Amino acid sequence: MFKTQQDFIKKIPLVISVCIVIPISFFYGFNPDYIFDIQLQTIDEQNFFKSVMGLYLGFSILWVLGILNHHYLKMAIVTNVVFMFSLVFGRVLSLFIDGIPSFGYLYGTFAEFFLGCYGIWVLTNKNTNFAQTK
Repeated sequence: MFKTQQDFIKKIPLVISVCIVIPISFFYGFNPDYIFDIQLQTIDEQNFFKSVMGLYLGFSILWVLGILNHHYLKMAIVTNVVFMFSLVFGRVLSLFIDGIPSFGYLYGTFAEFFLGCYGIWVLTNKNTNFAQTK
């Protein structure tokens, strides 16, 4: 998985993301009220949260492919950046429109922003040449 220090530098944001996003996806899909102040009332709401779970798991599979296979690494990092900044955008929009959320969501916003920025750094850093990844 990590053969060199450069390999570690490239893949660590994906590993962190997978370790967080997979468990969160199952909470969204099966028991969102366990860790969030959410009470689903209708089948449509349950369906929506299951689809979010599927979306999170789908991206996580792509990130795992990037961790395990260098052919998918750049695509995995790009999708991770888009995923993280999309979450940040939605959370910041909600912050201005809806108000300040709980600590967990605030912390998540900063963590997602950091992972997105780290991914951009990996993609633009000359020392993390993707042609050398094997």
